[in-house]
Amino acid sequence: MTTTYSELTDPAGTVAAGDHPATVEISIYDAIGGHPSLVAAVDIFYRRVLADPELERYFHGNVSERHKRYLVTVLGEALGGRERYRGPDLAKAHSHLRITDAHFDRVAGHLAGTLEELELPGCLVDRIIGIVATLRPLIVTA
Repeated sequence: MTTTYSELTDPAGTVAAGDHPATVEISIYDAIGGHPSLVAAVDIFYRRVLADPELERYFHGNVSERHKRYLVTVLGEALGGRERYRGPDLAKAHSHLRITDAHFDRVAGHLAGTLEELELPGCLVDRIIGIVATLRPLIVTA
């Protein structure tokens, strides 16, 4: 997924008269700062999820470093990074968990809150949440 720099800085795409910005296509992955930013976001995200009594039970109070790396890779690939997810099949890994749409929405809310906490522009947060929403059929099992 690529976007232009002007889309990230000015979601309306407007430019003042006399301005001639160069349009540069970059991935959302690069726009948010790449791998280091995803690692930081995943740490904050899981701190938020583990504090949520509706979701904590899925993790038994702990998220392994391996699980965090999987999420960094899944997000990295989905956002246009060079990472390629090679972990367990997402649908199979979640099939026994009985995750509902409401749970998925709570998780998406925590992700949006994490991205806002990291001060990403709202238009970028919305795009990322839209991309993550495409994973719903693989995760929701109840």
